[in-house]
Formats: sequence, C-alpha cells, structure tokens
Amino acid sequence: MSTRADRIEAALRAAFQPDHLEVIDESALHAGHAGSSAAGETHYLVRMQAQQFAGASRVARSRSVHQALADEFASGLHALSLNLRSPGDA
Repeated sequence: MSTRADRIEAALRAAFQPDHLEVIDESALHAGHAGSSAAGETHYLVRMQAQQFAGASRVARSRSVHQALADEFASGLHALSLNLRSPGDA
C-alpha cells in the first residue's frame, strides 16, 4: 500500500511533469491542531518547479495543485504548504 506522500507525488508528476518535486510530510508538526490525525498523513509541504506555472499567478498555481489532489483532500488530506515555481522564477 502506498503512502499519501507517494500518491501526492504520483498525482503531481502526472499532472505537471515537474522539473523538481519534493513532498514532505509535516503532519507531526501539527499534532493536536485542527485537521490532524493520530495516524498522520494530513499536512504536507510541496515544493515544485514546473513549466506549466510559467505566467500563472500564485493563486492559479495553487488552485491547479489543489485540483490535481482533489481525491486526496476527499480522503483526509487537510493542508498543503506550497512553494510553486516556474523555471524562469527568481
């Protein structure tokens, strides 16, 4: 059985073909907070660089990632911290 991090990575790779992708489980940092679970796998940091983000606003980038991960949100993913860049971003 795959972890949520594995599924997030697979979904983002399929949707964006990123040049760089990191998916970090930060659930332990949020223990006891709203949306956390004793089982973990609820809070993640995603760092991604993809050509598809070129010319897109920060909000549009975030929306596209949330859309790609809709199934994960429906099954217990609570929060994402996003660092989304295009290859030309400084």
